[in-house]
Parts: sequence; C-alpha cells; structure tokens
Amino acid sequence: MISIVIAEDQRMLLGALASLLELEPDMTVVGCAANGEEALELVGKHKPDICIMDIEMPVMSGLEAAEQLKGDCKVIILTTFARSGYFERAIKAGVSAYMLKDSPSEELAGTIRSVMAGRRVYAPELMDEAYGAGGDNPLTEREKEVLGLVATGKNTKQIASELYLTTGTVRNYISVILDKLGVSNRIEAITRFKEKGWFK
Repeated sequence: MISIVIAEDQRMLLGALASLLELEPDMTVVGCAANGEEALELVGKHKPDICIMDIEMPVMSGLEAAEQLKGDCKVIILTTFARSGYFERAIKAGVSAYMLKDSPSEELAGTIRSVMAGRRVYAPELMDEAYGAGGDNPLTEREKEVLGLVATGKNTKQIASELYLTTGTVRNYISVILDKLGVSNRIEAITRFKEKGWFK
C-alpha cells in the first residue's frame, strides 16, 4: 500500500484530492496539511512513501518544504504554476515529479505509481520551457551516442559491446537519459529527441 501525505491550502481541492486517491486500491492518504510546515510534521509522524505538495502555501511554501524533505520521502509537486524558476528550484530540491493542476485526474495516480517505481515525471510543458522549443540538448556526447544506438534497435548488451562498456553502465546511461528528457521509457526518449530535432 502506498502511503501519501497531501499539502494544499485550498481546502476543497485538498478534500477532493484525498477522496480521489482513496479510491485507488493500492493507495491510502495518511495525512492532509494546509501548508509546508504542517506537511513536514505529518511526514515526520507518518513516514509516508509520497508527499504531494502545492507550491504557494502560507507559512511555508511547498518548495521550502521539499528542500527540507530531501530523502525523507518522494515529493510530487502539484501546482497551477508552470514557471521555469519554480521548476528549476524543484529539480534542485530533488522532487520526483512536477505536475500541473490542469492535468487529467487519472494522471495523478499513474504518476504516483511511476515515482514509486523509481522514475521521475515532469510536465512536458515545463521540459519544453526549461530546454527551449528546439532548445539546448541536455544530453552529453556519450548519452547521445547511447540513445542513437537505442534508436537503431540495439539492446543493452549490443550497445555495451559496441561502446566497450559494461551492461550496468549502459543501463545507468539510459536511466540518466530518461531522467533528463523527462520520459518513462526508451521509445518516449527517442520520440522526444526526434521532436526536438536533436538527432543529427
């Protein structure tokens, strides 16, 4: 069972989020907070797997709380603000996901499960803004090389032998590539890379 704390200063939305997540068979909401400070207290008390947080809240913002929670539990930012400054600060704080409130409600449960599986999930609009529409390619030369081979249909073992790396190292590269591109699998990574026009 995935245990969750929610921090949101709009009471109606807080209640709606809690009710929505309680409907999921594998999730339980162990605490609801109205600001970042209460969220920190609830996380300390209940040791949840996930803390879902708004950014702009009284007393302490979600970003301030996220910075203090590093490592205590996985943080998902759920906000109306698609501001690159907020997004960059959230990434530095190590948040596992950054979602916008106008996302479809079923995406939240999917994001929680992805985060529990060790992935990072960031709103595509923010990735576009952070890396620009054509934007700077966030991958290193070696990562581009690995993704290029993935795109030709090679598996981890084949890539490892072609680049004289261990399969573990190739897996690490792929995991970093997925993180940097804000996607959850190799196919999405190739698609995003193509959309950006980064394949030479």
